[in-house]
Amino acid sequence: MGHHLTATQSDEAAAPVIAEFFVQPGNRLSYANVLIAELGAQPVGLALTYLGEEADDLDAPLREHRRRQQLSPDITRETEGDELYLDTLATTAAARGQGIGAALIDACAQRAQTLGVPLTLLVEDGNPARRLYERSGFVPAGRRELAGHGYTRMERRG
Repeated sequence: MGHHLTATQSDEAAAPVIAEFFVQPGNRLSYANVLIAELGAQPVGLALTYLGEEADDLDAPLREHRRRQQLSPDITRETEGDELYLDTLATTAAARGQGIGAALIDACAQRAQTLGVPLTLLVEDGNPARRLYERSGFVPAGRRELAGHGYTRMERRG
């Protein structure tokens, strides 16, 4: 999905586009939607979430970016509406296995609970992170096909 959103073909090409959108409010990749985990003063993980009902508005700048690249502006919605969608969860390699991902998920779940909505995500078929999601209280809640890949929709309530 990241390559589709950024109109790029590789992680190296996507990185500067993501960095450009990160510093701007009002889009799904914005700093305003990101929680950062730190150990000491070092960032070691992040979680990017947004409300499903805001997805279309948050994707408008990305659709415009795709138009400027002379590509279709179509972006398939990953969310189903009344939910807090966990778009991205990542930790540095050095921080893996230290509970950083689980702590970020818990922080996101707490925000979802405050908002009165479930926390949801899509996990690609075969992604080993699914075990973390299941240990963190997510349960399967359907299937999706996006950008030619199969995903399980998972949901955590409370």
